[in-house]
Amino acid sequence: MQKAIFLDRDGVINSDKGHYYIYKRDDFKINTGIIPSLKKFSDAGYLLFIVTNQGGVAKGIYTMDDVNEIHSYLQEQLLLEDIRITHIYTCPHHESVTPCLCRKPSPYFILKAINHFNLDSKKCFLIGDSERDIQSAQGAGIKGILINSNEDITPYCTKILNHEI
Repeated sequence: MQKAIFLDRDGVINSDKGHYYIYKRDDFKINTGIIPSLKKFSDAGYLLFIVTNQGGVAKGIYTMDDVNEIHSYLQEQLLLEDIRITHIYTCPHHESVTPCLCRKPSPYFILKAINHFNLDSKKCFLIGDSERDIQSAQGAGIKGILINSNEDITPYCTKILNHEI
């Protein structure tokens, strides 16, 4: 069975300072500590996943093409450091427009990944910057780590790798 790190996107992987919706490449800034932390996780054998709510799609603010362009850009930047994201799970819905089963705090995408990629839930962590991220992790039976928006995840990476969390 595999071990994995799940990450929220906006506010964890990239800065959301000054923006509620991040859908333009020019607004997408990778947070301090993300690249070296993801490299350490990857080198330690963790599969990497992103689980992100993108309700702006349902609201008509931006499109899935915009989301996919941001994700392609992110993956290109990570590949420069030999970091591979195993899968990106995106919920394009919003409860005010189209209720669904996949929007966090639902554990739907995490459970899907656990089943599809044969993950050991005891060796999986989710790093998020909102209570709904942590609720999603708890619902899936994995450890949720709540950080402040745009916080450097390096200390949490170290604690996970040292089995302190």
